[in-house]
Amino acid sequence: MSAAVLRRVYLSLGSNIDREKNILACLDALAEHFGELIISPVYESESVGFAGDSFYNLVVGIDSDLSVGELAVIMRDIETANKRSRVGPKFGPRTLDIDILTCGELRGLVDGVALPRDELTENAFVLLPLVDIAPDERHPVSGAAYCDIAANFKGREQKLWRINFSWQGRRISSQ
Repeated sequence: MSAAVLRRVYLSLGSNIDREKNILACLDALAEHFGELIISPVYESESVGFAGDSFYNLVVGIDSDLSVGELAVIMRDIETANKRSRVGPKFGPRTLDIDILTCGELRGLVDGVALPRDELTENAFVLLPLVDIAPDERHPVSGAAYCDIAANFKGREQKLWRINFSWQGRRISSQ
């Protein structure tokens, strides 16, 4: 029997329906499951891929020895608890969207989850919050530091800005 491996996992969180309520509930649920969280500033961004209300986006780091499949089940359960609808178009309004961006150095299709997630280098609303909390960590495939990826970012033109946001009485983000 092999010992479980503790890995740093980065998660992308987004909401454009009852944004503050759902992000707060998600952070509470993540803390309940995983303990201390590494939390980026919260950004407000225009919706990408559809016309809709702006999103709140952030990246959260956790340490876990769970498998990617077990992590995916927990994330899906948290989304469902926050009334995430799984019907409708791929790009649309969301009460809560949690994506596993990376899980340590894992890459490829792991338990049905593509790692690292493509959006990490394609969307500013994912990359910039990740750079805020892990600028010198390296992309599992390219080996480039996230701060270098951001400096050379040529992704879609996206408007996003930091907002004031507090969780559990602590300011985690300010304009």
